[in-house]
Amino acid sequence: MKLIMAVVQDKDSNRLSSALINAGVRATKLASTGGFLRAGNTTFMVGIENERVQEVLNIIQTNCKVRDQLVTPVSPMGGTADSYVPFPVEVPVGGAAVFVMPVERFEHF
Repeated sequence: MKLIMAVVQDKDSNRLSSALINAGVRATKLASTGGFLRAGNTTFMVGIENERVQEVLNIIQTNCKVRDQLVTPVSPMGGTADSYVPFPVEVPVGGAAVFVMPVERFEHF
């Protein structure tokens, strides 16, 4: 058995949740916040049999896409903010950060 933890952008959360349900995969959703963009994320925790790991990874990859987003950088620390003019910068966001970990023991009460 494996534990898959996938951190996805909130925009992809509902689509991924529906796809997992349709595949008969049970998951726990946790609200989380990204550090760089300080934007809302959803972390999915999926306990799954070893032979279904690739299936779940394919579902995540299909439903969580990278997209470009304009963000305004925060003012630099230590400098004068008077001379700092923030221009929006296009950065790639979305996709999924996925961790697959072995599960030594699983209990359901």
